[in-house]
Amino acid sequence: QVQLVESGGGLVQAGGSLRLSCAASGRTFSRYAMGWFRQAPGKEREFVATISRSGDNTYYPDSVKGRFTISRDNAKNTVYLQMNSLKPEDTAVYYCAGGVGGSYYSGYDYWGQGTQVTVSS
Repeated sequence: QVQLVESGGGLVQAGGSLRLSCAASGRTFSRYAMGWFRQAPGKEREFVATISRSGDNTYYPDSVKGRFTISRDNAKNTVYLQMNSLKPEDTAVYYCAGGVGGSYYSGYDYWGQGTQVTVSS
């Protein structure tokens, strides 16, 4: 069992940056690939980034590639999402998740409660 708690969301102007963190409980964090998803009002949950258990491999959709960076520190049981050059369309609730990985939410068994990111124009 893994419990995930996100932090770092907030209000930022377009072009700005935010760094989200997701702290995991338990000693099994390194067993799981980790991902970030987001959901805007009235829209489906969208894949944002994923990182392998070791952190050696990452994957992003075109919508955030080159602007967002996922990383993890297995010693601290934490995964991060560095978001640069933010756009108003990045506004959403951001969720971290743990599981086997991939770009589909069905690949993740554990989810955090979400953190709001709002980008003003």
